[in-house]
Amino acid sequence: MEKVLLVKTYNHSQKEHLDADIEEMRGLISTAGGEIYAIATQAKNAIDPVFYIGKGKVHEIAEKYSKNVDLVVFDANLKPVQIRNIEKIIEKKIIDRTQLILDIFAQRAHTREAILQVEYAQLNYLLPRLTGHGVELSRLGGGIGTRGPGETKLEVDRRKIKKRIQKIKEELEKIKEIRSQQRERRKEIPVPLISIVGYTNAGKTRLLNKLTNAGMLSEDKLFATLDPKIKQYTLPNKYRVLFSDTVGFIKNLPPYLIAAFRATMEEVIEADIIIHLVDISRSDYAEQIETVYEILKDIGAYEDKIIIDVYNKIDLFSEEAKRAMLMNKSTVYISAATGEGLETLVGKIGYLVEKEFIEKNIVIPYNKEKIVNMFYNEAVVLENKKTDEGTKLHIKCMKKTYEKYQKMLKEVQ
Repeated sequence: MEKVLLVKTYNHSQKEHLDADIEEMRGLISTAGGEIYAIATQAKNAIDPVFYIGKGKVHEIAEKYSKNVDLVVFDANLKPVQIRNIEKIIEKKIIDRTQLILDIFAQRAHTREAILQVEYAQLNYLLPRLTGHGVELSRLGGGIGTRGPGETKLEVDRRKIKKRIQKIKEELEKIKEIRSQQRERRKEIPVPLISIVGYTNAGKTRLLNKLTNAGMLSEDKLFATLDPKIKQYTLPNKYRVLFSDTVGFIKNLPPYLIAAFRATMEEVIEADIIIHLVDISRSDYAEQIETVYEILKDIGAYEDKIIIDVYNKIDLFSEEAKRAMLMNKSTVYISAATGEGLETLVGKIGYLVEKEFIEKNIVIPYNKEKIVNMFYNEAVVLENKKTDEGTKLHIKCMKKTYEKYQKMLKEVQ
């Protein structure tokens, strides 16, 4: 495990979030396989364009920590020139917040799509950081910040990287097309799509597992899953829905990383209902809510969307506090770990889904009997009667389901 020095700057307006920011970085560094040896903080209003924290502070860090740490991580996005200048003095590997997140994504990527998305983001990060005609992407020693395409040991230049970025972009477009076709096929059997979003480590995968027995990886780690998972679920009122889990959000994500995962995020854009899961045990949960809403707006999944804020991890509170939360019927509080409050959440989903459904009495001619089976698959059949004209059904279904078969049936009172 690498020993890491964390460098954190802040101004006076950010001081109240300092502890929460450090805790988040501790989680990121631990997930990447490092351990914080020491933390160097600096109150600073202006950023040094050459050394970020100022030359004096860099020398102070070098004298105090360079013999005891393997890596220096800045909770900031550094310019290439700043990284080079700091490395010359400290003589240790320097990485910034973006590179740390990209490294974790590289570890977590398992499917072809996720691997391509991460490589696309990493190469976009590396491109402006190349100096001279070529650079070896793999730094000596390996470790945090070197995973992904950096392990190739190949001498590359800007032209080759640009060519590779273009190739990945084309491959991601093909995957996007396949995803789009899969979505279109899903739409042929209209079922409400419910997307679970939230700040990283809010408990999205655990919630999906609890609701649907999906049995997927659920770790108390940041970015435990990068690939969207879709599972079917039948609500107590007999309506079928699809739940999708997505990559966790985090503040200060670079735009090209959001762009790389846009195809994954399309499940959120297409969703009929969004469950926004919040880790209520975090002291900075209000700030995390803000971050999630900002990203939803950025990807076009906010306007005209039904969003349920769901406060998770109530099992970490005292029994008295928990009881008070569960009695508050205007807000949804749950524990994805113990299942407490899930009944309220499922009831709320059922109510919102039902609001989007229409109720009809229809007669289906006997020569179109297969449509009866279609309604059993795609709707809730409340009554089934045989008449002289055909099969009479009393149904509840999505408007688009009814419209799909409208021309082949007769509506009655």
